[in-house]
This record gives sequence, C-alpha cells and structure tokens, in this order.
Amino acid sequence: MEDDALIAQAQAWLAEDPDPDTREELARLIDDGNHAELTARFAGTLQFGTAGLRGELGAGPLRMNRSVVIRAAAGLAAHLKKQGHDNGLVVIGYDARHKSHTFAEDTAAVMTGAGLRAAVLPRPLPTPVLAFAIRHLGAVAGVEVTASHNPPRDNGYKVYLGDGSQIVPPADAEIAAEIDAVASLTTVPRPTTGWDTLDDTVLDAYLARTDAVLSKGSPRTARTVYTAMHGVGKDVLLAAFARAGFPTPDLVTEQADPDPDFPTVAFPNPEEPGAMDLAFAKARETNPDLVIANDPDADRCAAAVKDGGDWRMLRGDEVGALLAAHLVRRGATGTFAESIVSSSLLGRIAEKAGLPYEETLTGFKWIARVDGLRYGYEEALGYCVDPDGVRDKDGITAALLLTELASGLKAENRTLLDLLDDLAVEHGLHATDQLSVRVKDLSLIAAAMRRLREQPPTGLAGLRITRTEDLTEGTDRLPPTDGLRYTLDGARVVVRPSGTEPKLKCYLEVVIPVAAKADLPEARTRATALLTAIKRDLSEAAGI
Repeated sequence: MEDDALIAQAQAWLAEDPDPDTREELARLIDDGNHAELTARFAGTLQFGTAGLRGELGAGPLRMNRSVVIRAAAGLAAHLKKQGHDNGLVVIGYDARHKSHTFAEDTAAVMTGAGLRAAVLPRPLPTPVLAFAIRHLGAVAGVEVTASHNPPRDNGYKVYLGDGSQIVPPADAEIAAEIDAVASLTTVPRPTTGWDTLDDTVLDAYLARTDAVLSKGSPRTARTVYTAMHGVGKDVLLAAFARAGFPTPDLVTEQADPDPDFPTVAFPNPEEPGAMDLAFAKARETNPDLVIANDPDADRCAAAVKDGGDWRMLRGDEVGALLAAHLVRRGATGTFAESIVSSSLLGRIAEKAGLPYEETLTGFKWIARVDGLRYGYEEALGYCVDPDGVRDKDGITAALLLTELASGLKAENRTLLDLLDDLAVEHGLHATDQLSVRVKDLSLIAAAMRRLREQPPTGLAGLRITRTEDLTEGTDRLPPTDGLRYTLDGARVVVRPSGTEPKLKCYLEVVIPVAAKADLPEARTRATALLTAIKRDLSEAAGI
C-alpha cells in the first residue's frame, strides 16, 4: 500500500475510534510514520470465522479493539434480525482479560441499539456459564468475550446461536458478510443504557445443574489441588465442589485469582511446558489424589496424577477415555462423540458398550451438534459431560466427574492409572502425541500443507500408509476442512492448521495390542519409539 493511501486509511479509522487507548496508540504510529507497523494493522481485516474473532489487542482492523468489536456486534445483530429475531434476547459473557468487560458492554449497546434485548453476565465468569445461560434464558444468541488460553496480549469474540452451541457454516459467512456491510461506526446506534446486567440467578441455576453430572450416593473423598491458571474458574469450581460434598481443593494461590497479565506462565494453557509447575509443587506439599487445572475461561479441564515418584499430566485423550469408561460403568446411554484428532479408543469403548459413536471435525461447534449426544470430548482438554445443560466443553463439570471417578477408584484402593491399564488390556494401548509448530509467518503453515499434498509420504516410522485423505474434499461423514489424514498399519496421523493460534498441528496415534497387564511396559516403550519416529519423519516430509 502506498504511504499516502495507508496514512489516509489510518486517519479515517482514527476519526471513528471510540477508545482513547487505541486512539493514542494509532495517532503515535501515524505521527511517527511507522509504515511497517501501520501496514501490519491495515493490510486486511481480522476475519470472522467459525471461531468468531481472536487476535492481538491494538488499534486497526487487524487487531482486537472496540471498533472491530462494534462492527462484529452490528453484523451479528443484522444477521439475527434477518433470521426473524427482531426482539430476541442476546446474552453476553466475558472473561477477565484486558478490555473484555468493555467489549461486552459495547456488544450490549449495539444489540440494544438494533432493537434486540441484551443481558450481560454479572462479572467475569467461565465460558460454560454463558453457554448454559443461552438456553436457560431462551436467548436467540450469545457472545463470550474471551481468548481462552491465548497469550495475555490477545482477546477474542466467540458467538453462539440459540441452540447453545457455537456457530458453524453457513452462519459464520452470513455474519461476516453483515460485518463487511458496516460502512462506518457512525451508522451503528449505541445507546448508553437499555440492557440488563444479570444477577447471580443464572449462575445459581448453572451450579444447581452441575449436581446432575454426579451419581447419587457416589464416593466424594478424593482430595485435589486446583489451579485456575490466573483465570475465572476458581469461585465457580469451589462452589460446585462444595455443593457436591468433595473436600475443598487446595489452591495454587499464585494462580488462583484473575490476572490478565498471567504473570507466572509463558502461555496460560495447562498443555504448555511449565504451566503446571506451581500445581505440581503444591501437590508435592499436600499429596492429593488428583491435580485439576482449568484454562483461563474454564471451559477446559486438565488433570495430573502421581506416577511413580512424581506428578505427570494426563493427556487429553487419557482423560477422555477415563470419563467415557466412568459413564459406561454408570450405565449411560446416548451417543459418544469426538473429533477426528482425538484417540480412536473412544470408538472402541463405545462399541464394546453397544453405544452409538460419531466422529466430527475439530471443535465443539461440531461435537455439540451430534444427534443424541451423551458425551463428547476433544484431545485439547475439552469435555462435554452434560450436553443437556451445556452444549460446549465445560471444565467445571468435567472436573466434578473426574473427581467422582477418582473417589470411586480410591474406595477400591485403585487409581486412575490402574483404570487406564485396564482399558489398554481390554482395547489395546492407544498412545497419542502431538507435533505442534508455532510460527510468526503464517505462510510457513500453508507451505507445509502444500508440500504434504504435492509430495505425499508413503510411510512414516517404517509403517506403510494405507490410506491418505485430503479433508478439503470432505468425506461421506465429514464436511470439507483444511487437513490431511493418514491411516497406517497400527497408527493414524492428522495434520491441520490451528483454527485459533498460528500453529501447524499434527495429531499422532499408535495402537499396540496388549495381551496382559504384564505386557504394558514393553508396549509403552514400543509406542514411544514409534511416536518419536513418526514425528521425525512427518517433520521432514512437511519441511517444518
């Protein structure tokens, strides 16, 4: 873009910007003639997709800011009105990140100005409370202002429709078109009053619903250490645990309260190296039965157990299988579902129990839409254990159910690891791992996907690839998505760009038959070697 055109575009944006913080930031960039930074912010617009919006805070159309949020809210409002929801209710939640409350109030103002009704949750609360509130209140849509487990500089805008699940095509494209049609912020009415700020009645109803995930009279003795990862989960989780009658969790106090700067972690994601270090230190002090972690908006649940002499994180696939086995043992009926990047063990468990099983594209926006869903999970620490209450992943109810399972096993003098061993003997050892590459230049991800398509590998780790699927073409069960799936002799690999972060993600699984528990150590050694070799060969094939 030519300098004059770039400056003119930035000045036009500045003239409409309602936020003094980003106005000051943008004015400084213009005054300094910082062409490179202005180009980075004005070379396009933050794209609204099936994950809504997510990006770095800052001025300009390629950043998260009030101008972008107001346009997004206006587009959503226009879409809802075209769907006939002229006086419909939109409920809005938010986390504790920088600008989250402001973005929530801007959204409420836009909805009110458009003739819709708006209600804002009373304070920063877990995302599953918002997902619950949509159906509980009979809303036509919901918005959650959150960037989940992204770095502190980010924020985001997640949109749900009236069924309580996140948007999927074609609604995302229709809303995006309405956003693009907003010519100027001056055309968007934004009254200063007229919406409701809810009290704790909705939260109380959510907490009452959490009781439903547990079995009456089940053991409630497992002791836990809990970290909220500087997010909004602590108060709601403690209230849910108290209602259930579990021992009060020992808190990781350094991470217990909301802090948008996430000072103790590089990335506020329990999966990231080092994020659980303080929780493990607390566990070494208190020797609990289980460590529980939520991500900052508390829709994900991580767990760690004592393995030998120290603590280790359970993989999302391990927790997914444990919760499935627990539900089967309790006599659950309905469909078990997971995304294509999660372990195939869930399908084996469902088949053995005579339960329906479905595989979906990545994300709970797809899992939550499975007909007759009883339980759904995704390897990235997301679990839906009460789909009638929350049609999304829910880190609070998942923590309750997992602690109930640990309590029942404790009463039998067993652990979660013992149950994982049983599942491996019954269904084969399903070992999973991930190759995840974070980039600054998104073109590197596109180049890796192109290389894999143009020069597809014929084998990985000495295992022959028996089937290659380019998921952009869709399958008889799945709509199109940008991804590749390889089926190997005794293994499976899925490669896809992340939908929420600048990452290429490769999901690996090997399955090793196990005749008896005594064979497990050798099977695990073999599985680890295979996963390491697959990662090496896949990295070379993708050029990453």
